[in-house]
Amino acid sequence: MDANEILKNKKIFAVIGVPQDELKYGFELFHTLLEHNYRVYPINPKYPEISGHKCYPSLDELPEKPEVIVAVLAPQNTFKIIDQVAKIPDAIFWIPPGSWSDEVIEKCNQLNIKYIYDTCPVGALKGF
Repeated sequence: MDANEILKNKKIFAVIGVPQDELKYGFELFHTLLEHNYRVYPINPKYPEISGHKCYPSLDELPEKPEVIVAVLAPQNTFKIIDQVAKIPDAIFWIPPGSWSDEVIEKCNQLNIKYIYDTCPVGALKGF
């Protein structure tokens, strides 16, 4: 699936690493998804909420399974969460620029995770 197919066919997103800092990419991504009427769950164990939305400590805590999991983390931290992502086999793992590495992609392949990488969801939404 490419970015446009995902944005057209999937409606439930989890964004791992959403910060409270409005100037950060993860914050922009979270709000851009909300503005486009997706159901979005922010995940960050540091915060109880982001902009008035309940923030979850992990994928395991979500009230429903996401169709798309987006990592807005440094590559070494993205690598650390891949096993959690693998527990949701039907989800697509979206790994934006700056969040992936060759090791991340290799592990996704080993675990048969469906993924898209090096494509910016915010940019894809603007062109959608």
